[in-house]
Amino acid sequence: MFAGLGAFAVNLGAAGGALVAIMLVFALGRRHFASRPMFSAVDAAPRLLLTGVIMSAGWGAMITLMLTLAPEPRLRGMLFWLMGDLNGAQSWAPAMLVLAVALAVTYPAARDLNVLLRGEALAHALGVRVAPLRRMLFVVASVATALAVTTAGAIGFVGLVVPHALRLALGNDQRILLPASALAGGTLLLLADTAARSLLAPQQLPVGVITALVGVPVFILLLMRSPGKA
Repeated sequence: MFAGLGAFAVNLGAAGGALVAIMLVFALGRRHFASRPMFSAVDAAPRLLLTGVIMSAGWGAMITLMLTLAPEPRLRGMLFWLMGDLNGAQSWAPAMLVLAVALAVTYPAARDLNVLLRGEALAHALGVRVAPLRRMLFVVASVATALAVTTAGAIGFVGLVVPHALRLALGNDQRILLPASALAGGTLLLLADTAARSLLAPQQLPVGVITALVGVPVFILLLMRSPGKA
């Protein structure tokens, strides 16, 4: 967008940047774990999250620099894309294909995920391969997130609010939660996009603003109602 290239180049750049960020996070995390063979798996997720937060701060600084230097006519489009804008979604086929593949890959592991919820030690005792399962989930979630952001921009809180709300309503069975989260997440995004186009019509709001305004209080409410589960 900063260079004034077309939609294909924007999508290609977004996908490439997302995958580079994913590989850097896993490379840094893997290097740390390899240097500490006794590193507890319980501490692995916080370390990986911290690495992701640091990477996000670095990319955010670069994006802010580009926004500062961007020509005025391109600035609005760049801001809308960063906050989430479905107007730029030219084709839904790649996103639907990756969603179908992600569900096909993760759904057979739903029983193992149910066991893993009861603790890593019990999962190991019952024959669950915890480390490969965790790696597979990280990779699938990362690739799916990368394509979602490539398609619609950075729309937050859908993945935070929907699974937790469904868990309170449907329970913790991953065989139900995995497909239900995909359907409910898409429904929430559709409603948010409708609201973004209707509230101040003919002016359109970024979809990410609507999901954040709804998601923040809902997520806080979920944390207050179920501190042990959230």
